[in-house]
Amino acid sequence: MTETAAAIRPKIEYVLFDMDGLMIDSEKIYTDVTNEILGQYSEKMTWDIKAGLMGKPERQAAEHLLSFFPEISLTLESYISQRNTLQDVLWPTVPLLPGVRKLVLHLKAHNIPIAVATGSRRRNFELKTSHLGEIFDCFQGNIVCADDAKYTMRSKPAPDIFLVAARELLARNVGELEDQFTEDHRKERAKGLVFEDGVPGFQAGKRAGMSVVWVPDHNLLDVGYSGQEQADQIIRSIEHFVPEEWGLPPYLT
Repeated sequence: MTETAAAIRPKIEYVLFDMDGLMIDSEKIYTDVTNEILGQYSEKMTWDIKAGLMGKPERQAAEHLLSFFPEISLTLESYISQRNTLQDVLWPTVPLLPGVRKLVLHLKAHNIPIAVATGSRRRNFELKTSHLGEIFDCFQGNIVCADDAKYTMRSKPAPDIFLVAARELLARNVGELEDQFTEDHRKERAKGLVFEDGVPGFQAGKRAGMSVVWVPDHNLLDVGYSGQEQADQIIRSIEHFVPEEWGLPPYLT
């Protein structure tokens, strides 16, 4: 990163995190469980299929997956039931991904407002994070899940979940939906930084008017992406994030 490129980036004042595949290594569990189920029919989920599932709500993702296997007798309800049973056993063991602990604790220590905006259901969020309190307690309840009934949200790539997280959780004056905001709202949105691993997620962050650091699995990069939105920075791991490039306090050496 050149000094010029870093200099033109907006100074970040708050940070929003996706969770699955970004903070925790849940994507491996999703893949292993799905392939265990498909293996009963001598089938396997490839990465080009998986890329289309990432960031989608549970049922929509399952429908997309099964559309690739019209010849097998596995029903949508059976797949979801089997998957949930197998995943529930594994969620309490899911580890943090590299760099997450360091970054979250760093932002918390410097009083940078932070929130999680996840497509997971609230039930699954609790299962996935109950053993990771050191990190997720840092968010002090600033967590929005896809099925939180008190919010009316479209799923990613719509920007709703990030706008809700900024407005409702962090009390930022970001306005409502993408076609209902003033210049002041635009400026406030530009102070936010979104960390995402999925394509719908980074699209949602950009549509929210925020900067996006995309941290995709290398397999997702191999699949390719040609959409209109482009991430502001692409890194292989949160370990490679340099806070001061975004006007955030630097790590202490």
